[in-house]
Amino acid sequence: MNRPAHPARPFRPLGAGLALACAALLCAAPAGANLLTYSAVLAGANEVPANASPGSGNVLLVIDDLTDNMYLEVSFAGLLGTTGAAHIHCCTAAPLAGNAGVATPLPSFPGFPGGVTLGSYAADFDLDLAHNYNPAFVTAQGGVGNARHALLAGLADHSAYFNIHTSLFPAGEIRGFLVPQQIPEPGVPALFGIGLAALGWSRRRAVTAASG
Repeated sequence: MNRPAHPARPFRPLGAGLALACAALLCAAPAGANLLTYSAVLAGANEVPANASPGSGNVLLVIDDLTDNMYLEVSFAGLLGTTGAAHIHCCTAAPLAGNAGVATPLPSFPGFPGGVTLGSYAADFDLDLAHNYNPAFVTAQGGVGNARHALLAGLADHSAYFNIHTSLFPAGEIRGFLVPQQIPEPGVPALFGIGLAALGWSRRRAVTAASG
């Protein structure tokens, strides 16, 4: 079940102390589980073709491979147009280059702030459910399981990107490729620790249910 998005709020960078706390949470993950962590820096210069938007943003994506839960957090500000769509595109023909079709829900992740120039969003999704993908992506991949595999493969090889489309830039005002993060760094969004805590709770609940 999708968690309601947080109300819009300005972007806040992560402090070094919280980054160390997040690293500790990663190290505490149970045996047999793995948190796949990705981040992206959003900018107009990353669009293809590039634009001169002063907008900026950050994306955090954490996937729990035990529960197939995907936690997404986005912060953005300074857009010239108002938001109309936001989603993950996958998979480009070459890493960190080019354009690709939309892999996640259209026109946006449910509850993503619309009609604004700054805001933030946080939600989690079950990658085993068809409605958490673009139907065309599922069809092209031959089913939900294959769609999940393709998305994870695209994230792993740097061929998936997060894009925010606006009224002035319908093809995308700011975007950034999602790249793997082994250890949280100061550039990751402020609620990273909350995201990992939510995933940890989800994992513990799944483990408890399995052993009950």
